[in-house]
Amino acid sequence: MRFRWILLSGLVVAAVLVAVTVRDRQPVRSEYCTADVGDTHAQVDVEQAQWSALMSGIAQRRGLPPRATTIAIATAFQESKIHNIDYGDRDSLGLFQQRPSQGWGTAEQVQDPQHSINAFYDGLVKVKGYSSMEITEAAQAVQRSAFPAAYAAHEAYARALASALRGYSPATFSCQVNEAAGGNPDQIAADLKSTFGDLGTIKDGTTVTAPVKGGKAADVTIRGWAVAHYLVANASRLNIESVSFDRLRWTARDSPDGWVESPRAADDRVTATVS
Repeated sequence: MRFRWILLSGLVVAAVLVAVTVRDRQPVRSEYCTADVGDTHAQVDVEQAQWSALMSGIAQRRGLPPRATTIAIATAFQESKIHNIDYGDRDSLGLFQQRPSQGWGTAEQVQDPQHSINAFYDGLVKVKGYSSMEITEAAQAVQRSAFPAAYAAHEAYARALASALRGYSPATFSCQVNEAAGGNPDQIAADLKSTFGDLGTIKDGTTVTAPVKGGKAADVTIRGWAVAHYLVANASRLNIESVSFDRLRWTARDSPDGWVESPRAADDRVTATVS
């Protein structure tokens, strides 16, 4: 009887240990991001989200209209599926399949997303009236593609992503990611500065805060959501635990739920936390 009791006790303890282990272990999720704007549900992988957000942030820093972001994203969709590829037709490389032999920069430069995106915008702003052109016309004026009509196929996705990432459609961009520790506030602050310019970010332990200043309340909200969505788009890469703004909060742990109400989330600053 004593042996049977010891055996039974051991099985109970083992079952408890297994239950605790299973409960504490977070499932591995497929990582992706979505923008839900109007009737469009645009889904992209985390790399596509990262570069789309960078196109948006750089356009905002340069003072370009949202249409410029839409054109850039649609063009990159066609040229590289918004992946920073190291191959292409002849010497074409990078997000926009820019050719070093055609003056876009060195091979190393056109594979640097900051350089390639700025180079694309440099070409776009030289196109008179680009903001009122059809995407096919504007993109073709910059790219000189052999298949100019193909850019139009990506317009709906590009418009939804641009509207969300530029902050004009609040809380419409979200990512499903796996939790990760080790986020670095210094890296997050430097990343924001590299993309948006000096936001006056404040670092405090595991928190990075980007104040949203000046202008009308609506403009502050738009700028704030551009930064908040950018951080979510890069949460997997930067190991961000949570992002909050405008009474809403996104967390990596509950990322399938998207943005949820959070009364403590301020409407005049975007806050990112790491573990």
